[in-house]
Amino acid sequence: MNLFHRNKTGELTGRAVLLWLVGFFGLVFVVNAIMAKAAISTFGGVETQSSYKAGQMFEGEVAKAERQDARHWQVAGKLNRDRSGEAVLDIAARDGKGAVLTGLKAMARLAHPADERLDRVFELARIGAGEFRGQVAASAGQWELLIDLYRGDERVFRSRNRVTLK
Repeated sequence: MNLFHRNKTGELTGRAVLLWLVGFFGLVFVVNAIMAKAAISTFGGVETQSSYKAGQMFEGEVAKAERQDARHWQVAGKLNRDRSGEAVLDIAARDGKGAVLTGLKAMARLAHPADERLDRVFELARIGAGEFRGQVAASAGQWELLIDLYRGDERVFRSRNRVTLK
């Protein structure tokens, strides 16, 4: 007995239509389940764990940005590849009048725009007054370059720029 075809008289039976519909929607369900599992298991781009806490911190971040703008600091970052293929970051920090900034600690990170598991943190070393250098292994592509300068435990400067690493 063939369940998916017309009977011997050539009529399409209700049983055959039912089986075709159940089979079609069963296949759709299975494919959706597979795709949902793949999407959930590979997604690593969560920017914040708690939107509520992020919202509470927003006003503090706005105040820090206003203080940063009032300083008129000039912080330049240069990102290149060295001969071994690692990404090299050079940072130079000056005040609004062009004088070298001292007493600062620098931190930098290449943040992947879609997957935070691919983020890379630079190990920055002071190479002179207001100058820092670090390197990290990073693949080619677009990244967010985050540069933070600290005086003691207080972050006094933050820069976030989209860069393309070749």
